[in-house]
Amino acid sequence: MSAKTFVLVHGIWHGGWCWSRVAEILRDRGHSVSAPTQTGLGERAHLLCDNITLQTFVDDIVNHLIFEDLKDVILVGHSFGGASVTGVADRARDRIARLIFLDAIMLRSGETWLSLLPEGTAAERTALAKRTSGGLSLPVAAPGSFGMTDPEHIAFLESRLTPHPFKTITTSVSLAAPVGNGLPAVYIRCTDPVYPPAVVAYQRALELGWPVAELLTGHDAMVTAPEALAKLLEQIAG
Repeated sequence: MSAKTFVLVHGIWHGGWCWSRVAEILRDRGHSVSAPTQTGLGERAHLLCDNITLQTFVDDIVNHLIFEDLKDVILVGHSFGGASVTGVADRARDRIARLIFLDAIMLRSGETWLSLLPEGTAAERTALAKRTSGGLSLPVAAPGSFGMTDPEHIAFLESRLTPHPFKTITTSVSLAAPVGNGLPAVYIRCTDPVYPPAVVAYQRALELGWPVAELLTGHDAMVTAPEALAKLLEQIAG
């Protein structure tokens, strides 16, 4: 297949580091790959502050596309990264060839991720953020919550996950167009095990009539099944 340009957007508590193996595989196959880290996470954790919102995350990725002059991009959003790429598609449609939601959440205009959680869960997350950081961030979840069991994979995550800016969870973006902005889009569902927070987005993808692919692995497919994920991304991009 012809070389493609992939931009890989990480999810909650993660950073661009989580894509390292997938990026390596795709580059070895001749593709261009970048995996920007959103503000306040990963190697940008020192920038964590109270004014990081979901719009900040969208700006991070839009500016990455602009300043790297990336076009015809295969834009992949994992987990909470689905909210980011939705906003990016609304603002930078002309730079995107295809959207891929990898076990990702999906927000409509004006929605927040917190608003989609069960009421009790939302209250627990809010209380946890207040108790641990005064509401600044949501503390890291255990890798087991992503369906991880391999000690090597768990260690890889435990040494790198960082608290997540809480206002990105309680803020929304305003979309001028419906989710996806008319771009070709595919939803990838990780099924072993199913990640409960992604169920609503999976159902929405079906309602939108998007093609749905499945990977027999846990939520962090880029860590647990990088070869299979890279192959699937190539197939979808092609």
